Amino acid sequence: MDDTVSADAATHVLGIDSGGSGVRVGVAPADIPGGSAAKPLTWSSATPAGVGDRGIDAAALLARVLPAARELLREAGARRLGAVCVGAAGMATLGDDLRARLPDALADAFGVRRLALAADAVTAYAGALGQRPGAVVAAGTGLIALGAVPEDRTARRGGTDGAYGTEGRGAGGGVAAGGGAGIGWAADRTADGLTADRTTGGRTTGDRTPDRLTGDRTPDRPTTDRLPGGWRRADGWGHLLGDCGGGAWIGRAGLEAAMRAHDGRDGGSKPLLARLEAVFGPAAELPGKLYPRPDRPAVLASFAPEVGRCAAEDPVAEGILRDAARHIAEAAEAVCPRLEPSVVALTGGLFRMGAPLLTPVREELAARLPGTRVTEAAGDPLDGALCVAAALATDELRLPRDPGLLTVV
Repeated sequence: MDDTVSADAATHVLGIDSGGSGVRVGVAPADIPGGSAAKPLTWSSATPAGVGDRGIDAAALLARVLPAARELLREAGARRLGAVCVGAAGMATLGDDLRARLPDALADAFGVRRLALAADAVTAYAGALGQRPGAVVAAGTGLIALGAVPEDRTARRGGTDGAYGTEGRGAGGGVAAGGGAGIGWAADRTADGLTADRTTGGRTTGDRTPDRLTGDRTPDRPTTDRLPGGWRRADGWGHLLGDCGGGAWIGRAGLEAAMRAHDGRDGGSKPLLARLEAVFGPAAELPGKLYPRPDRPAVLASFAPEVGRCAAEDPVAEGILRDAARHIAEAAEAVCPRLEPSVVALTGGLFRMGAPLLTPVREELAARLPGTRVTEAAGDPLDGALCVAAALATDELRLPRDPGLLTVV
């Protein structure tokens, strides 16, 4: 797409949030310094975007959002758009049709010259933290953590602490130096995000072993480096392979404890068994009701609030939430950049459970990431889409580009 935008076109931006719970559209002014959108007008539908042979059905999505966007633009008194950001669940793996059709369709409809296509984890990040460095844990039915170092940030690190992580934290992220004092990314693509190796001219950052050529042991020295920016992801692998600590994970653990009580096995919880029978009926009939359901993760997650309600009086339920908190903190620790100051934001419906979950989560985060501020998200994924669009329209977008997470066309 043409990268030029007239001043008249850049007065408003459009954000689209397409997720498992439906589709939302927002229009907001883009004249706030730093790319923060304000006072959006919104439209929403509880029907999720359809998925076909090419992934998310772009034509069907456009048929719904274009009329809504036109009406919102009319209400806002805006004639044209400066930029659009579309955030969608499954953008990395199901976004081929969106990438092929949206640029021309939006240019034809609104004359827009700039478009950002983002994974919903990115818009959740932008809604929570804007363009600040840090980490976001998004927890609902599932769970994903995303960390970011926006472009042109300076980080202070020691020999064992890179901008991402510490010695011995394993593969999956970090900063790497390329041929000198600057730090670059030595990143390998995965199906849905980035992993990166911390390497420094052939030596792992923070490696205290002797140099392979000289035999000298290089001491750890704090340095200050200009980071080129990057993303790091943890979990979000679905209820069969991960999403540890998410709603489906908590709900399944609670139902297992209830079934153990039904059988008379160790680890059972009579309070959770009582809640199971109140919600689903006789315990012995639950497998026949649950296993044929195509929405099993959502059904499992629907029991998570029951675990929260029992936690104050039931040590088994309390233990489930403490285990969930440990998983949540592990994910945050894996992606949180080692910057000063650093922040972790918590977003998503699961955290509406309140103190039974938030108290152990904050305790675990304090132990694993001392000195890191923990905060609630400033906004939601639609706010994030508007933030990205506003930053793009005003040439202030600093969030890292990535083929699977954030592209600009």
